Amino acid sequence: MKITTSKINTFMFFKLPLGWWSGMRVKSLTDTTAIVKITHKWINQNPFKSMFWAAQGMAAEMSTGVLVMQEIEHSKRKVSMLVTHQESDFFKKATGTVLFKCQGGSQIRKAIEVSVKTGEGQVITLISEGVNEDGVVVSNFKFQWSLKVKQ
Repeated sequence: MKITTSKINTFMFFKLPLGWWSGMRVKSLTDTTAIVKITHKWINQNPFKSMFWAAQGMAAEMSTGVLVMQEIEHSKRKVSMLVTHQESDFFKKATGTVLFKCQGGSQIRKAIEVSVKTGEGQVITLISEGVNEDGVVVSNFKFQWSLKVKQ
């Protein structure tokens, strides 16, 4: 499957329904950057009238994961991908629309190239920053991905 925003959003409806119903959508995707949008609403809120941390984490992970999926597709190889660690920081209540941006495409590409050459798995850390409509950072997520080209 060619990785495009519309195909990923359709894929999400069938394979990640919780993401779809929460309102999470891939907004843009380039070779280096992915932006995922999620809007605070009843279905993804916490008791404190802001977006639940797990909904933010889901959108943040998608911004990193869609880049990994795209680089795997470009490599024309079978590559296993797995989140092995996650850290997050929260700075402000997440309300309204939050955009999660990851700019790790070239880092992913290099890791896959090294795995092809060495046959060994590679571990990379991708960062996704969540920014609200006022341009204020509400949260920051770090995902450690393990990538290994299958032989």
